[in-house]
Amino acid sequence: MELHVIETGYFKLDGGAMFGVVPKQMWSKINPPDDNNMCTWALRCLLVKDGDRVILIDSGMGNKQDEKFRSHFEPHGEATLISSIKKAGYAPEEITDVLLTHLHFDHVGGAVYRNKDQELVPTFPNATYWSSEDHFNWAIDPNYREKASFLKENFVPLKEQGKLKYMPVENGIHFSENITLDFYNGHTEALMAPTISLPDGKKIVFTSDLLPSSGHVRMPYVMSYDIRPLVTLKEKAKFYEKALDDNTYIFFEHDRLNVLGQLTRNDRGRYGIKLISEFDGLIGL
Repeated sequence: MELHVIETGYFKLDGGAMFGVVPKQMWSKINPPDDNNMCTWALRCLLVKDGDRVILIDSGMGNKQDEKFRSHFEPHGEATLISSIKKAGYAPEEITDVLLTHLHFDHVGGAVYRNKDQELVPTFPNATYWSSEDHFNWAIDPNYREKASFLKENFVPLKEQGKLKYMPVENGIHFSENITLDFYNGHTEALMAPTISLPDGKKIVFTSDLLPSSGHVRMPYVMSYDIRPLVTLKEKAKFYEKALDDNTYIFFEHDRLNVLGQLTRNDRGRYGIKLISEFDGLIGL
């Protein structure tokens, strides 16, 4: 087994939207905003070599959107999806599967690109892309809260070109030899959260937007983007029950500084995070 962190750059989102009801005086200590109240967030993916399969989890924002769209989110940074995959030792043609945790633009934008003829084609031509029918239907006919986050050019071409397949929405379902999937409904309908089981008994959970950063671990820190924030609270509590051990590591997709952490709880019952600095050391590469 191999695991590789795939950095695809950074973007900006409003700090108040990212931290919901938490006062700015508190969240600004976690992720300081600029003069426009915008905070910097990572667009981080994960590559897993599991047996004969080379599996990419999420695909970042991509670069096919126009300048007006990009001006709202200020994407920046030297790393790109393709350059990071090549740095890990793989070519786009070698990716066999792409797990799309959900179809918001910052998670699926890199799945499709415009070729020299300006046609929308899959970035990974030999890969099967995976979502769920529940979530795809949700994205095709979006509610007003999420409409701006579901850009059909990011995922409809995958469906039209026969590249998209569905996983059933069942918790603990096996995707590959060492990857299982769970689903959550607070942030969006049927968000997919893969768990990678390592040979030594450790587990890495790609929590996607259930826990977008280490700064969201405390219970009230729920994004305003979540369509069902009270459900998110219940899902966080349930997830914490099984993640509070020495063998479970949380992978942060949007944390600008930190890749991994372990859940902690003090004697007052308050949750925190122990940050892990050496990703490669953890998995024994």
